[in-house]
Amino acid sequence: MLALDPRFLIPLLGVVLLAGPALAQLRVPLECRLDSGAWSRCIMEVERLGEHWWIRVGEQRIEFRHDGKGSISMRRSAGSSWQAVTASWSSDAALCWDGVCARGAIPLD
Repeated sequence: MLALDPRFLIPLLGVVLLAGPALAQLRVPLECRLDSGAWSRCIMEVERLGEHWWIRVGEQRIEFRHDGKGSISMRRSAGSSWQAVTASWSSDAALCWDGVCARGAIPLD
């Protein structure tokens, strides 16, 4: 019998779902812009849709949490403090959180 790695990849329209025991994570390729900089490739990783996700831009990981009551918090690096942010759509169809913008097939709850 062929043994399979408990993690496997399922590609779906440019979105990759990582799955296995105790792991369910969505990875979505997007374009991101930080603080009015240039657009660049990034990856949004979603641990719990609408509750906990992060964006990887190069080596930087920007983490987000939603409390289920309308409040979103963001931290720009591990160990930094969480700050309350507001989500808004920009005129170029990007979803932004106080200076961090992403556009593409953003998974929404």
